[in-house]
Amino acid sequence: MDVVFLSRLQFAITIMFHYLFPPLTIGLSVLMVMAEGWYLKTKDLRYLSIARFWTHLFAINFALGVATGIVNQFQFGTNWATYSRFIGDVFGTALASEGIFAFFLETGFMGVVVFGWNRVSPRLHFFSTFMVMFGGMFSSVWIVLANSFMQTPAGCRIVGEGPHARAEVTDFWAMVFNPSFTIRLTHVLLAAFVLGAFFTLAVGAYYVARKRYLETSKSMVSLSLYFAAVTTTMILFSGDTHAREVAQFQPGKLAAFEGHFVTETTPTQLYLIGFPSEKERKVKFGIYIPKLLTFLCYHNLTTPVPGLDKIPESDWPPVLPCFASFHLMAGLGTYLFGVAWLGVFLHRRGKLYDKRWMMALFILGLPSAYACNEAGWVAAEVGRQPWVVQGMLRTSHANSHSVPAEQVLISIIMFSCVYAVMGVLWLYALHRKIQHGPEDPATLKVGPHTSLDGILESAADRQDPLQSRVTEEAE
Repeated sequence: MDVVFLSRLQFAITIMFHYLFPPLTIGLSVLMVMAEGWYLKTKDLRYLSIARFWTHLFAINFALGVATGIVNQFQFGTNWATYSRFIGDVFGTALASEGIFAFFLETGFMGVVVFGWNRVSPRLHFFSTFMVMFGGMFSSVWIVLANSFMQTPAGCRIVGEGPHARAEVTDFWAMVFNPSFTIRLTHVLLAAFVLGAFFTLAVGAYYVARKRYLETSKSMVSLSLYFAAVTTTMILFSGDTHAREVAQFQPGKLAAFEGHFVTETTPTQLYLIGFPSEKERKVKFGIYIPKLLTFLCYHNLTTPVPGLDKIPESDWPPVLPCFASFHLMAGLGTYLFGVAWLGVFLHRRGKLYDKRWMMALFILGLPSAYACNEAGWVAAEVGRQPWVVQGMLRTSHANSHSVPAEQVLISIIMFSCVYAVMGVLWLYALHRKIQHGPEDPATLKVGPHTSLDGILESAADRQDPLQSRVTEEAE
């Protein structure tokens, strides 16, 4: 009944459940913009049907993302009071900016996107969809900023001592553009794009395999497939840049990722699979590529990579979870890259839609993309341990000292039950929408080309009848 462990477990459960939704809505919003934009360019009603269908799926995930995200912010005050006091000047700014500038922007246009079909002009609706996409990405900027500061703090100083110590911002822009911010933001957004692409690709592949909505679903697959191919390629380059940043600023994390216990005088190998043993200080049953880790970190074949023996053992991250989550992320990412480009190859040859096994690979890509996103965050956060703010505040010193372990355990059980119900309802709602499918393009009715002024005039015309009578009598 260790209160720090239980508090970490609770945050892991709530944040990993929450993270089922934000990356999907970010990636899905980009595809919605692409589908609507292609409809405006070609007037092909299939893409209007696709955009409207994806909007329904987006709305379900957006609602669950909002509901589950609120819980995580409250945990900072309940379970992590010392951490909140220490980093409040930095974290508070980022969270407030996310709520004021990004979340309100996204939700403000959300109503037009969901309910504006046939009520506003296609161009105004497209603009609203674009703003929802931009709001989601802008929201991720502030969240990743706060997390990147915890990984590579910069632009601040520590004021006070002991339990009253806190980080104070001395250079705002140095804090914002800390060494890992832009690299991590790029990687997080690309991972969200990959998830969105494989979500829509899996749905379209399901329809093709069942021979339902064939014309629309084939367009759905082709649009998603090329987006998946581009984003999985880009994230490989992003991952390479990210690995070199970790090697420079968090060498202990990189060593844990690779089970690299002892610094060698020769170039370092990269393990593909294995079982790292902290007790024996080696990777058991490992399969590796010689010198590859050195090449990826330094782009040469001579420089050895520092091992865990270069840092105090009290500062080691837990090696096995780091090794497993990192290799799971890298392995699944490679799988998604291969599936996407194999699909492009078959599509270019005109043989894609005849391959049921290819549709099955697309469908399997969805849980793989989810696991890849979750494993990446586990690797990043567990790899930072035992620090909650790298080099400044230990996780063991960051919890709320007035909250007993029993209360944290009870809340874990309650949250787990509530989230289990929410998960079932989420899957049920998605199942209903997917089974219903997109609308038949032939039956779609394109709404009136209403301008923003027209919307305001319409609202004025629909004012309360009693108020209209009072106005007439006054005149």
